Amino acid sequence: MQDTNLDQTTQIEETDRRLLALIQQDATLTAQALGERLNLSASQAARRRQRLEARGIVRATRAVLDPQRVGLGVQAFIQVVMATHTEANARDFAALTRAQPEIVGAWTLTGEADYLLRVYCTDLDALNRLVQNVLLPHPAVSRVQSRIVMDRIKPDAPLPL
Repeated sequence: MQDTNLDQTTQIEETDRRLLALIQQDATLTAQALGERLNLSASQAARRRQRLEARGIVRATRAVLDPQRVGLGVQAFIQVVMATHTEANARDFAALTRAQPEIVGAWTLTGEADYLLRVYCTDLDALNRLVQNVLLPHPAVSRVQSRIVMDRIKPDAPLPL
C-alpha cells in the first residue's frame, strides 16, 4: 500500500509551486493578483489555492510582526537537557512548552541537548523568569543553556520550492 502523504508531497505541479512561492512572500495576494502573476484566470488561481489548502500543503496564513515594535526586545534559543527520558516526561514537557506564549518554537534534537526552544521575551528579566521559574523547575529537566540573539542576519525565509 502506498503512503498517500508521500504522494501529496511529491506531486506538486510547477504552477502550484509558483503559486506557493508567491503566497509565501505575500499571503494577502488576491486571486486576481495571483492569476495575473501565474497567467491564469482569477477563478483558476483561487481553485488552485483552495486545493493546496485542502491537501494541507498550505496550513495557515499569518501576519509577520516586528518583535521590537510589539515590545519583545529579547530573542533567545534555549537548549534543554532532560535528566530522565520517559514518555510521560516528554509529554509533560511538550505541554509545558505549548502553554508558554514566550516559547514560539520547540524542537526535539539529536546530540547533547534534547530540546531547542525559540523564545521572545520583553527583556532579560523576563527571560530569566522563564528559565528559573518555568523551565528549570520541571522535574525532568537537568540543564538549560540560553543563547541570546545579538543580531538577526537572515529573517525566516520562505521554503525553497
